[in-house]
Amino acid sequence: MSFSDVIVVFGGNSSERRVSVASGQHVLSVLDGAAAWFESPDGRIFVCGREEIAAFARPFENDFKPAGAATFDSLAHALDAAGRGKAFFLGFHGTGGEDGTAQRLFEERGIAFTASGSQASATAFDKRKTKRTVEAAGVRCAAELALPLEDEGAIARGLSELFNKHGRVVAKPVAGGSSVGLHHLRALTDIPRAAAAIASTGEAYLAEEFIAGRELTVGVVESASSGASSESTHSHLRALPCSEVRLDDGRAFDFEGKYLGKGTTEITPAEVPPEVAKAAQQVALAAHRALGCRGYTRTDLILGNSGPVFLETNTLPGLTRASFIPQQLAAEGTSMRAFLEGQLAIARGRYT
Repeated sequence: MSFSDVIVVFGGNSSERRVSVASGQHVLSVLDGAAAWFESPDGRIFVCGREEIAAFARPFENDFKPAGAATFDSLAHALDAAGRGKAFFLGFHGTGGEDGTAQRLFEERGIAFTASGSQASATAFDKRKTKRTVEAAGVRCAAELALPLEDEGAIARGLSELFNKHGRVVAKPVAGGSSVGLHHLRALTDIPRAAAAIASTGEAYLAEEFIAGRELTVGVVESASSGASSESTHSHLRALPCSEVRLDDGRAFDFEGKYLGKGTTEITPAEVPPEVAKAAQQVALAAHRALGCRGYTRTDLILGNSGPVFLETNTLPGLTRASFIPQQLAAEGTSMRAFLEGQLAIARGRYT
């Protein structure tokens, strides 16, 4: 099968753009004949050769800089030129590409695109809104505290309040992923440095109680047969095999751990009893449904003493060669090509 009507778009200006390039690189290696669009940090669109993308080395460590001039000055203008005859596979991650902004551009033009729509994307990208939504569906979440913007002293007081109440604390951006900007506070003495770092970003942060337990992540995939136009059609969802993240002593599952393999071990399928795996999968399915997601998602959780505790849901999880969704598909016995074909079928069904 040729994918000559498919465009894989990736890049952007978020802190996760390197991961996005690696995802786009992997997807393009599977979709024969698909075109490659790279969005530069300044918003221009470069139509790249497939060979150029394939030859790019060490994408997690280097910024991709395409050869030649930009083809379009923005994604909006590029979509206007493309029209409705194409299906877009979204390889974006992070702000601008995963938060509903890009999705709205496609929706406004009636252009087929993969994964969740703008509303679900925006909700899931905001960790506080996500937790309110999934808690209403009966999913257990960690205790939290919203931190003020840019006020280092107030941030430190908030972190201290949560630490004194719950012990160890995790602070993370309300919007964002790939563990960028994550702070693990293991002692009160960690708070001043974390507060200063958080205040300097100007970003909204969320502090949560640390839940001791095993770290699991679970993909959810929608089958192509349910690719109706309604954003609430979820009659053919399945949870993929769980993955577990094991950390070396003193390590956190940060960017280096996720993508450079420093201090972490990923196990797929997770070595947990069947009833534990099922409970984790039920959390992932419940989150996907509650948030109104489409296509595929990945939900992170902690297996605490009282069962799984929800952390967050990713509406455009990584599809790099090392990412969890490809690992879980392989464990299930589903090829990456079959998965991508199914997602494109759902995308094309959006506006039919």
